[in-house]
Parts: sequence; C-alpha cells; structure tokens
Amino acid sequence: MLPRFSRLTLTAALALTAAGCAAGDSDGPDTADGAAPTSGDGHGAVAGAAEVAEPPVGLTTVDPTGTVTHLDLLDESTTEIGTVGAPSAMVSDGRYLFVQTDAGVEVVDSGRWTWDHVDHFHYYRAEPRLVGAVSGDGTATVATTNSSTTSGTGLYFADSGEAVLLDTEALSKGDLVERFRLDTEPHAGLVVPVGSFALVTAPGEGGTAGSVRGYTADGEPTGLEETCAGASGTLTTRVGAVVGCADGALLATVVDDELTVERIPYPAGTTAAPATSFANREGRPTVAALAGPEGADGVWLLDTRQRSWTLLPAPAPLAQVTAVDDEDEHVVALASDGRVLVLDGADGTLLAETEPLVAASLAAGRAPALVADQQRTYLSGPVEQQLHEIDVADDARVARSFTTDTEPRFTAETGR
Repeated sequence: MLPRFSRLTLTAALALTAAGCAAGDSDGPDTADGAAPTSGDGHGAVAGAAEVAEPPVGLTTVDPTGTVTHLDLLDESTTEIGTVGAPSAMVSDGRYLFVQTDAGVEVVDSGRWTWDHVDHFHYYRAEPRLVGAVSGDGTATVATTNSSTTSGTGLYFADSGEAVLLDTEALSKGDLVERFRLDTEPHAGLVVPVGSFALVTAPGEGGTAGSVRGYTADGEPTGLEETCAGASGTLTTRVGAVVGCADGALLATVVDDELTVERIPYPAGTTAAPATSFANREGRPTVAALAGPEGADGVWLLDTRQRSWTLLPAPAPLAQVTAVDDEDEHVVALASDGRVLVLDGADGTLLAETEPLVAASLAAGRAPALVADQQRTYLSGPVEQQLHEIDVADDARVARSFTTDTEPRFTAETGR
C-alpha cells in the first residue's frame, strides 16, 4: 500500500526561487581554485528529463522494509518509487539515495535535481528509478560531490578494504559503472571524488586512516600523498572537497588539471575535539561539525574560502549541526532533547528554537535527518512518523508538518 503523507499544519506556502536560468544564491564563483564542480557544458540536462522553472524539491524516504516513497513539496503528492532491501544506513547528494542493505549499497534515483551553474541554476525532473546495487563487504562510507551528472561518487567498504569510484554521469543515465575498484588494507577509509580525480585513504594505526593518496578516475596513482591521521568526514563545498583530520582538515581542488591538497590546521592551542562529520547547505563554502560527543567542546565552523576555523559554544547538548551559511550566517542544530535551534554563526548566540519535535526518535536511537536549503530546513522524526518543514529566518517557525503511515527510517531532501 502506498504510504500516506497527510498534512498536519500549514501556516505559509513554500517560497521557492523561480526561473530556470535566473540568478541564484550562488555567492559568486571560485573558479580560481578549480573547484566549481558543477559548472560545465550541458547545464545538467539528461536525455528524457524535463527542465522546469523552479526547484522540484521533495522529501524521499525509505521505511524499515525498504519501501522508497517521494513526497513532492510543491503539490504535496506522493509517489512510491519501489523497494530496496531493509536499510541500515543511507547517504544522499540531493538526487540519489545510496542505501546500505544486505545487497551492498543500493542506488535510488529520485529523478529530481538542481544544476548549479555558479551564477544561476537549472532545475530538472525525470522518472524516478531503482538503479541497482554496488556490492561490497560491510557498511560502506559514501562520499558525493555537488553534481549529480558529472564527476564521481566514492564508496569505501571498511570490512574488505575495497575502494570504489562510481561514474556519476553514467549513474545519471541509469547505469552503474565503476571507474575503479582498488583493493586496500581494510580500515575506516574514504574515497573522496575531486573533479576527474579521487583521494583514497591509506591505513594508519588501529584500523584508522593515516593519509590520503591521489588517483586518476581510472585508478592510476598520481603520486600525491598527504598525512591525515584519523581521516574522518568529508564534504564537497563550492571551493573544494574537505577531509577531516586529527589536526585540522585537507581541502582538495583541481588546479590546472592537477589534483592539489591544502592543509587547514586547527587554531593554535585549541583543545577542542576534532570534527569527524561535516554538514552544510549544499555547495556553500562553510561547513559545520560537532566538537566532541553532543558538541561537548562546541561547534566547529570551517570556512573553506577563508581557510579558517571558528569554534562556537554549544547552547545545549547537540545531536547534529549544519551550516546554513546565508546572509545572516545562521547555523541550525538539533538538540539532544529534540528541539531545533537556530544559532548565530558569528558568536553562537541562540536566536530561536522549536518545541521538542523528535525527542522519541533520539531516545530510541533513530537518528533524524536534518537538512537545510536556501528557503527551509527539513527534519524527520522516524519514531514520530513525521516530517517537518521549518522556517529558520522566521523564528524557527514550523511551516508545515506531514505524517506518514510507516516510519521514515531514512529521509533525504531531493531536487535541491
């Protein structure tokens, strides 16, 4: 039976940017760093896709049985895309869902995406589909870029040490193509796509990563190697690909057709725990991360354009944090008691908060999804069986809430 999404409240319509080639919120190009990963010919078009006038934003969910359902946030209709295996983890780049199941990593194409052309955007819709599965032993760490039609997608299977780079252009056409599959010594590793290259971690001590090595998209070593003790967490910004290390972060870009890596150390004298997972509004230069469990040491902000770190105080124990990186430098956090908090990115001041919305999910260990875009922030409540749309700029007002017939075990905002 098709899962039902019913409206609980609506106090304002979703404001979206119109015009398929209008100026957007891009904040200007970073082409000097060779890091405009979504720019190029074709404007993100794929055969069979329709270009539309506004972002086809929706929430795509996977329930505990593997049923994948899409909620269209424009007309509030729902579509059942299909069924994958029972999910244990999921990562999304805003178009694809990479769902961990017993079959490996199963790939779902939501059929909705936005092409960032640096100073404007193009929006597309196509038929959603189940693409297939990438085999591998154990849970995979997945790393994506900001482009759903070019570059690559990295998967690292820690149990077997298999490092895989998928061809994202082929993926956009419904084909699973591995550009390379390398055998490494098993460890908590990463495969980080960077333009037409990739970084692959090499093992360090105690099953952790100790360094990153450069490879071409065909799996040939470039000769680049940089120390990165305890490499953990990666995210692509408008400037380049970030990789977290024990002593700071690496910023990888392509300059003059060569893969380059720059180290951004933590501020001298800091005793705060390192960042191990990053989140932001897709494509923006600044990323956020918790410093220590529940943000015990605060919230790290890394500005990849300025190559600088800022440590903000945490106003409460936190479960997640993401950098909105808008004109007001908002940071959005999910408190461990289920509240959504809006913080000032300059000094960490608490600006607004909601009531506890997902306390039961957090208590049960069902991690909610927290995703920010240009207009709204979206929060899932797996146990509550609710999806919330929050207007951060309007005192964290809950603009819309939906309820589902089944648990939205994993949720992604797609079409952004």
